[in-house]
Amino acid sequence: MRRRVRCCREVVVLILLEEVSPWHGIPLHLGDGAFNYVVEIPKESSAKMEVATDEQFTPIKQDTKKGKLRYYLYNINWNYGLLPQTWEDPSLANAEVEGAFGDNDPVDVVEIGERRGKIGEILKIKPLVALAMIDEGELDWKIVAISLDDPRASLVNDIDDVEKHFPHLDTAYVEQQDASLARMMPRNVATDQQIYVRYWI
Repeated sequence: MRRRVRCCREVVVLILLEEVSPWHGIPLHLGDGAFNYVVEIPKESSAKMEVATDEQFTPIKQDTKKGKLRYYLYNINWNYGLLPQTWEDPSLANAEVEGAFGDNDPVDVVEIGERRGKIGEILKIKPLVALAMIDEGELDWKIVAISLDDPRASLVNDIDDVEKHFPHLDTAYVEQQDASLARMMPRNVATDQQIYVRYWI
């Protein structure tokens, strides 16, 4: 947004930056099966960044627990973030997944492309697989996707393609989730985590 202001016989151009929520202010649908996605945690990093859903403009900040900054046990192998303008309703029981209720957060995305994203970066993605994770009784969807700019984007369209071109992804994802949960909650809860896989439709 540009505005011209006359001051002291000179024309000064002020550039006003509009603050936009990464959760509410970015469109979701791009058409032709493509979606916008916002990077919260870049690949090869461990700081647990996420939108502050209870703050104005929902800025991306490092999450805390009991006053301490939260980290994964080791660097994650993908870009992690959210689908803007989505919400997992905590008052709605999902009959497809044992009647679990939403976790009151945006839908999460695991972007498996080769390039490391930047915090707050908006990428155009193609969804591939939906993982429904039940964490302490709450439903937490994870969408596995790939950036449309990735060299392998045209090669992957479903879970079979992911397993073919990214053979270690599924095991690594489950192991990393279990490791991070084990740090955040009692170990018996982490090992009881349930995961459901379905094709993206």
